[in-house]
Amino acid sequence: MKRIITSEKKPIKLWLDDIEAGAMEQARNLANLPFIFKHVAVMPDAHQGYGMPIGGVMATEQVVIPNAVGVDIGCGMCAVQTSLTSLAGDKIKAVLSGIRKTVPLGFQHHKKKQDQNLMPSTEGRPLTDFPIIGEEYHNALSQLGTLGGGNHFIEIQQGNDGHIWLMIHSGSRNLGFKVANHYNRLAMELNRKWGANIPEKWQLAFLPIDSPVGRKYLREMNFCVEFAYANRKLMMDRVKQALSAVVPLVTFAPMINIAHNYAAMESHFHENVIVHRKGATSAREGEIGIIPGSQGSPSYIVRGKGNIESFQSCSHGAGRKLGRKQAQRQLNLEEERKKLEDQGIIHSLRHVRDLDEAAGAYKNIDEVVENQLDLVEVIVELRPLAVIKG
Repeated sequence: MKRIITSEKKPIKLWLDDIEAGAMEQARNLANLPFIFKHVAVMPDAHQGYGMPIGGVMATEQVVIPNAVGVDIGCGMCAVQTSLTSLAGDKIKAVLSGIRKTVPLGFQHHKKKQDQNLMPSTEGRPLTDFPIIGEEYHNALSQLGTLGGGNHFIEIQQGNDGHIWLMIHSGSRNLGFKVANHYNRLAMELNRKWGANIPEKWQLAFLPIDSPVGRKYLREMNFCVEFAYANRKLMMDRVKQALSAVVPLVTFAPMINIAHNYAAMESHFHENVIVHRKGATSAREGEIGIIPGSQGSPSYIVRGKGNIESFQSCSHGAGRKLGRKQAQRQLNLEEERKKLEDQGIIHSLRHVRDLDEAAGAYKNIDEVVENQLDLVEVIVELRPLAVIKG
């Protein structure tokens, strides 16, 4: 931990030296909520989001805040270690070609609905108990196993453990977006009706977890978390198939999976509270996690230390240092391409519009990791060989 701010109703604990003004203002808003528990934790990759900083962790008593989970519910990472120790450039390109044939990118969906058995279970409940998911269920069958755009990616990586790794970053697609927006609108309407003493401009409308609407949000949110996992798993299966088609004797270790946008009931400081992680991952003692870099920097497989001060959490990545439009204005396409090509990375920078995902748009991942060595220990460093983006 770098410092503690004590000027608000509850402390703000920061794992970074410098934080942009907008993200700091949002952290102060969180610290002044009437139902905040203990303190607010701000991870070293933090930057401004909607309502809550991305890279923020907070616990609440008896309420859940949809905007403190975000619109890409269940977004997260998965990674698989392969038995390969190297992979030649021509074979990498063949694998990438195979991936593109089976994994839709960006706004693309599958032309055929995927196997319904791959969808999360409703645990015996009818779809009428999941109003938004019920409406979107059949559309979601076409989105299952699709990457999406933005900062979502598929990477082939070389680990310092001597192995080739596969990594995917993706979320719950349009399903999570619809659930998030629906319940945030409901929360705003109800907060106005109740006369809640929280400024609307904070974008932190809440739902009591023991209310019918609060229970519905948690139910649909958890379905989205499971859908995001199923989405990553199906993509990883197809990435593995693409690699196996090129290198038939390859074998794979079990998949590591971890989400970084969700809320969950957990026990901290001897109390049961709702922990919101928005762009942050669980880092319980011994828990294996993933902290990805940009397409021009390393990613890390880490083991959690269970630090109670961060609500047993760590960062979810490097974190942006430039907004998307700002990166497109300020970064030089040829310079950013050269950085990647000098490292021999098969990359996804084609146009000026792609600069929002250039390495220069992100914080230094090594500094981000260094700032949280009280939260996690590094197990494997992974350097990108090839990147697919939406």
